[in-house]
Amino acid sequence: MTILAPWPADLAVRRLFLKDMIVDAYIGVFPHEQGVTQRVRINVSFGVDDSRDLTEGVDDLSRTVSYETAVLTIRRLATETHTQLVETLAERIAIEVMKDRRVRVVRISVEKLDIFSDLDSVGVEIERWATE
Repeated sequence: MTILAPWPADLAVRRLFLKDMIVDAYIGVFPHEQGVTQRVRINVSFGVDDSRDLTEGVDDLSRTVSYETAVLTIRRLATETHTQLVETLAERIAIEVMKDRRVRVVRISVEKLDIFSDLDSVGVEIERWATE
């Protein structure tokens, strides 16, 4: 579920997404969260320049962003070091995704899944825009 406004209609982008990625992440502020992993769900949507006309683009990976690269990057960021806040992890993911200059906008949610027995998850959603 997103509570951020839809991307502007005048922005010609193709929306790529990674949906419901579950990672055992080193994350958390509290002492009992140190040195152990927690399940997090990560969703990433990114807008890549597109055209509004009905022409078919080249059927080649060079015109889009590799899902595999994004997935491997997210896994690395979640597991290589301990991060205290889901906000920080989301920001790190945004920075890495936006390194690909074709990405105009990125929206990321990071949710901790096993925190409260009466909730599905707690987390954060952020959005970042290219400055050019």
